[in-house]
Amino acid sequence: MSTLVDPIVMLGMFVIVPVGLRLIDGPQPATLSLLRRLWPLLAVPGAVSLWLPRSTAAAAAAAAVYALATSALALHVPARLAGALSRGACGDPPAPYGPWPAEIAVLTALVTPSVAGLALVFERAGHELFGFDLDILALTVPHFHFAGFAAALVAGLVCRADDGPAARFAALSVPLGTLLVLLGYFVDDWAELMGALVLTAGMWAVALATWRDVRASAPDPATRALLAVSAAVLVATMTLALSWALGEATGLPHPSATWMAATHGLGNALGFALCSVLAWHRLRARSTRPLRTENAG
Repeated sequence: MSTLVDPIVMLGMFVIVPVGLRLIDGPQPATLSLLRRLWPLLAVPGAVSLWLPRSTAAAAAAAAVYALATSALALHVPARLAGALSRGACGDPPAPYGPWPAEIAVLTALVTPSVAGLALVFERAGHELFGFDLDILALTVPHFHFAGFAAALVAGLVCRADDGPAARFAALSVPLGTLLVLLGYFVDDWAELMGALVLTAGMWAVALATWRDVRASAPDPATRALLAVSAAVLVATMTLALSWALGEATGLPHPSATWMAATHGLGNALGFALCSVLAWHRLRARSTRPLRTENAG
């Protein structure tokens, strides 16, 4: 399975995270700007660790460099949150932060790579973490690059572009679902199923708002096509995720982890995350201000 998962992880490290960081609005501290520029370089050790033999000092050390970069990213959350709170004590923070659901989603996106980085270190070192075996840790790495960082970031971007009920629901439920799935790892399969339900609902809301509002207002056919693919893929991939979580909790027949990586994982990486960040990059290139659709509230 690693021959399929590792290239997906590398896509997250080298493309999704650095391009996604450029889409985040709001104050850009010098340290965050530097981290964003250096990210492709910092991702090299992480990628190298994937191809080194597991349980070696070299693999663990290379993974640790990438984990430090993800931790540095997460350390920007308190200052950003404090800034948003100081500007929006009586309601939604004003621009450049956007409405609170969008800001919560962005804050989630800044944190989730650190979960992937921690899992990568322990998996490459060959040590279980909190009782989770190495295969689970290996799958946690792509999960928190795509279902963590990319999903939360896109939910926040959609909410900033279309501040309607579906978009706000998406921006709140995607972070909540991600947290519940993580907590479900520590509880049981039923708790994880609850998290999958919330996350799926949030991702379907992202797909709905993207298709109905953001895609419809996109200025060119290529961007509209990228947004359409990202929305359509989400419907299929999150249905697979829900069926897997249901099967794990109930014992009903469900896809294997390898099959899920080849369908759900690959679909989310290429069809959703890559198409989404490319589309939003194209939208951002046309305007320095947040995109507002005709249906914005």
